[in-house]
Amino acid sequence: MSDEQQIDDQQDGPGFDLGLPEAAPTPAAPAPAQTAPTEASPGAYRVLARKYRPQNFADLIGQEAMVRTLRNAFSSGRIAQAYILTGVRGVGKTTTARILARALNYEPADGAPGGPSLDLAVMGKHCRDIIESRHVDVMEMDAASNTSINDIREIIESARYRPVMARYKVYIIDEVHMLSTAAFNGLLKTLEEPPEHVKFIFATTEIRKVPVTVLSRCQRFDLRRVEAGTLAAHLSGICAREGVTIEPEALSIVARAAEGSVRDSLSLLDQAIAHGGGTVGADEVRRLLGLADKGRVIDLFEALMKGEIARALAEFRDQYDSGADPAVILTDLADFTHLVTRLKIVPDAADDAALVEAERVRGSEMAQGLSMRVLARAWQMLSKGIGEVQQAPKPAQAAEMVLVRLAYAADLPTPDEALRRLKDQPVPAPAAPSLPSGGGGGGGGPRLSLAPRPAEARPQPREEIRTDARAALPAEGPRLGSLADVAALASARRDLALKHGIETQLRPVHVEDGRIEVALVPGAPGSLIQDLSRKLNDWTGRRWMVSVSSQSGGPTLAEENAAVKAEREEGIKAHPLVAAVLARFPGAEVVDVRTREEPPADEGLAPSEEDYLAGPGADDEIEF
Repeated sequence: MSDEQQIDDQQDGPGFDLGLPEAAPTPAAPAPAQTAPTEASPGAYRVLARKYRPQNFADLIGQEAMVRTLRNAFSSGRIAQAYILTGVRGVGKTTTARILARALNYEPADGAPGGPSLDLAVMGKHCRDIIESRHVDVMEMDAASNTSINDIREIIESARYRPVMARYKVYIIDEVHMLSTAAFNGLLKTLEEPPEHVKFIFATTEIRKVPVTVLSRCQRFDLRRVEAGTLAAHLSGICAREGVTIEPEALSIVARAAEGSVRDSLSLLDQAIAHGGGTVGADEVRRLLGLADKGRVIDLFEALMKGEIARALAEFRDQYDSGADPAVILTDLADFTHLVTRLKIVPDAADDAALVEAERVRGSEMAQGLSMRVLARAWQMLSKGIGEVQQAPKPAQAAEMVLVRLAYAADLPTPDEALRRLKDQPVPAPAAPSLPSGGGGGGGGPRLSLAPRPAEARPQPREEIRTDARAALPAEGPRLGSLADVAALASARRDLALKHGIETQLRPVHVEDGRIEVALVPGAPGSLIQDLSRKLNDWTGRRWMVSVSSQSGGPTLAEENAAVKAEREEGIKAHPLVAAVLARFPGAEVVDVRTREEPPADEGLAPSEEDYLAGPGADDEIEF
């Protein structure tokens, strides 16, 4: 038995030497009375997380980068004054701090000269006391219960004195982010310029809560989550040493459930061993953790991707009746979706030791048969559905509705696939539908381009008034022959209030250059006529007569444009390609139809009637 195993067997208590005298030897008891070993008694058993805690850097798993950095630093003598270790729970922060304190104070037991070293295979002079947390020069403090400046003041005062036995005084402060602001500030000076015999080692799970002034004075090491494959191999070795029979699939389940935490994996393994009575199977671990059978999760995923909703609901109900949580089932489905996506991108990922055989084989088959768009859509629906199930008053029903949505969406083509199929279909020559006036309709959905027309069928572009009125208007002023031209001139002059009044509150009776006769809509302001007359005189340099007629007049520009737009939207729906899209996607509707040449509604003159009736061209777009 090695020295480390002897120390490990002797450390049954909390790790402190209380100085109790050894008990007097008692007479040997008869052999039949000692049928069970000492470790079998309830008070002597130690959980696996404590029993197999690493004693040196060789025992650490998954932290090769940190170990390599420290080894090179120690070999070159570039030992920092302070270290800070961060990472999620159970990755070995406190354990690493204790091993580092042992490495800093390592001295050969035979008294030979030596210095700090990471080679701790042979127990040194101070190793046993440091491992048992009773070395006078290695002080460990829990910042969660010692948060005040007074606790730090004690450290500062004691740091002035040289170590009693070892090479360095080492202060290990666990959960350092719990220190108060005053405590951090009080520590800064000593942390920046400590005595040459003092080293600090901090550990924390909340690195963002540590002030940057402290971080800048420390060498930071981010301890990584341990990969599931590495963790499964580690657990397999522990089971072999414990004499426990465990299925490889059970190891994979425990390793993935631990989410990279070694302590969590050992705690789960300890519980699984107790549950199975020395023999651990995958089914027992699933029932213990409330997980669904991985093969049944794959069956459910396959049914959903095939659109077999009845089979999928039956499988889900079967798993739910067996004790699986609805949110956990959806989470497993999301995990498998991620796995299939990863296998599609990186086929070599199937060699991961953490994967069970069903995931490796069937996952690779599904990765070849499913497109990336389908997998991405399934992931989005499941991610959203998990949150819905967790907040729903009846999680099982909410999970079933998520599965229904997923199954019905599985056989639907993606938008680009639908358009590709529609374009591949023969389309008869369409009748020329009417198009609406230019404008900025709301929709940001996909746009569908129509087939080009012959050039002679397209109308000639009409003359427009440019936005920059000073550069475009002739010296004697524009010639206005319609109310639309008047509204366009107001837009060019940036008088939007007058433009809006012309379009919505004036009904044309007679319009010619220099004379306008209109009827007012009910509620129109009386000052509109005076404003229009005055501004036309200023803009054109000529005198205009603007009067109110007793006749009813025609429709306003806004009413005329709305009627034309409605007519053209109905006409475009008759196009075979548009009709096919609307039939393929129930609930879809045409939001707007416009041509790229047409200016926005608030710039330039209104399009002529010939443009409305010309039909779609090569650059025409329809918004859904």
